[in-house]
Amino acid sequence: MRVAVAGAGGRLGTALVAGLSGADFVDEVLAWDLPDHDLDDAGSAMRLVGRDRPNVVIHAAAWTDVDGCARDPGLAMRRNGTAAGEMAQACALNGTAMIALSTNEVFDGLRTDGRPYAATDLPSPANAYGAAKLAGEQLAREAFRATDNDFAAAALMAPGTRPTATPPLAIVRTAWLFGRPGADFPAKILAAAERSRAENRTLDLVSDEFGCPTYATDLAAAIARLVELAGRKGWNVVGGIHHVVNGGHASRAEWAREVLRLAGVSVPTRDMPMSKWPRPSTPPLWGVLEPTPLPGGGLRHWQAALAEYATIQASEQEPSR
Repeated sequence: MRVAVAGAGGRLGTALVAGLSGADFVDEVLAWDLPDHDLDDAGSAMRLVGRDRPNVVIHAAAWTDVDGCARDPGLAMRRNGTAAGEMAQACALNGTAMIALSTNEVFDGLRTDGRPYAATDLPSPANAYGAAKLAGEQLAREAFRATDNDFAAAALMAPGTRPTATPPLAIVRTAWLFGRPGADFPAKILAAAERSRAENRTLDLVSDEFGCPTYATDLAAAIARLVELAGRKGWNVVGGIHHVVNGGHASRAEWAREVLRLAGVSVPTRDMPMSKWPRPSTPPLWGVLEPTPLPGGGLRHWQAALAEYATIQASEQEPSR
C-alpha cells in the first residue's frame, strides 16, 4: 500500500510519517507538504494525486490558527474547507481512498448535560475555524457521494448494520493535539510558568474550557490501524466518522497543572474563566468528544500519554555526558 500524508511537516503529519514508515503493510510513504502541496493552490491536490497515485491519502494539512481563522474567515474556508474538498475530488476521481482530519470545534460546546459529543451528534460550529473544517467534511462527503446512511452505519459503531459498500472515505475528528514539532500547549504552559516565576506573579489558567488532550503519536497510530484494517477488510468497516482522542477529559487548567507537575515546575496558579482572555475566536467551552470504537481498542488515558511525552522531552534536554 502507498500512503500519502498531506501536511507531512505538521504535528500530526510528522507523527504519521514516522509511524507509517515502519509499518509492514505500507510499501511507501509519500510526504506531501509545501511547496508541492499548498492549501492556497487550487490545483495542487489534483497534480499530486495524479502524479503519485497513492492508495490512500491522509489529509492532515490545515490552517490551525483559530484566531487567525476568526480574523480572516475567507482564508480559513479556503484552506480548511475548499482545499479539503479539492483533495477529496482528486482522490475520488483517481480511485484513491481518503482519511480527512477534522476537529472537535465543529461543535459549539454549549452542551450542559455533561455528555461528550458523539460521532452521530449534529455539528454546529461557533467559530470560523470549526465552520471551515465542517465545510471540508461536507465537501469530502459530496466528492465521494457519501450519504448520511453510509456514515451512520459505519465507524465500527454498529456491527451487523454496516453497509456492504461504504465510500472509501473516513473522517477523523480529534481535539487538543500535543506533540512535536512546534510550540504545543505543554510548551506554552512551561514558558508562561517561567515568565510568571521570573516576574514573581501567579499563573492564571483557564478553568471553564474542557476537551480531550490527545498525543499526536497515539492519534497517528490509531489512524495507521484504520489504514491497515481497510487494506485487509475493506472500507465498509472503517469508512464514516471517527472521534479519536486519548481517554478522559480535562479543563485547560487541569491539563496545565499536570504539565507543571510532570516537569517538576512549582509556581502558584489561579483558576480563571476563559472570558478573562478576550480573543477573536470563540472556542467551545465543552469540546469533549466521545471516542468511537477502534481496531485494537481505544487510546490510553491522556495523563499516561502526557507522562510519556514529558519523559521524552526531559531526556532530550539532559546534557550529554
